[in-house]
Amino acid sequence: MSQDVESVASIRARAEQRLDRHQRMMEVLTTALGRPRTVYVTMSIVVGWVAFNLVTPKLFGWQRIDSPPFFGLQGMVSLSALLMTTLVLITANRQTRNAEERSHLDLQVNLLAERKVAKLIALVEELRRDLPMVRDRIDREADSMQQAVDPAAMLAALERASETEPPDK
Repeated sequence: MSQDVESVASIRARAEQRLDRHQRMMEVLTTALGRPRTVYVTMSIVVGWVAFNLVTPKLFGWQRIDSPPFFGLQGMVSLSALLMTTLVLITANRQTRNAEERSHLDLQVNLLAERKVAKLIALVEELRRDLPMVRDRIDREADSMQQAVDPAAMLAALERASETEPPDK
């Protein structure tokens, strides 16, 4: 069990090692932006910007940096949204690649396990036929389970099934 945990941990560690400095920085930024405090900081900045531009000219006689309707603020918010969206997409793309790799590994492990189970069924059936004290009978289900799944045939069947299904609305 601990060997399995170590194997999974090493897979994750290898994926992290493949990250370059820029990708790591994007991950850190995306993680920071994905926290609730980002909402509070953003709201504080917006409220502070509006308050500064509305209150300081009246109190101190200073000139406004950004007059209503706050085009400067709108530009900064738009740029921030663009950058955040790009960061999220970069991180999502990497996570998708990692998920595809794990999915491929899962498929390989499942196919290997399926072949092993088919071999075990074949051995048990052979043992059952060879034991004189066990009544020999035909077990069609066991016979079919002895055959390992052909991945190419399974893929073709899945593709045919998806072609016959009506598209989602």
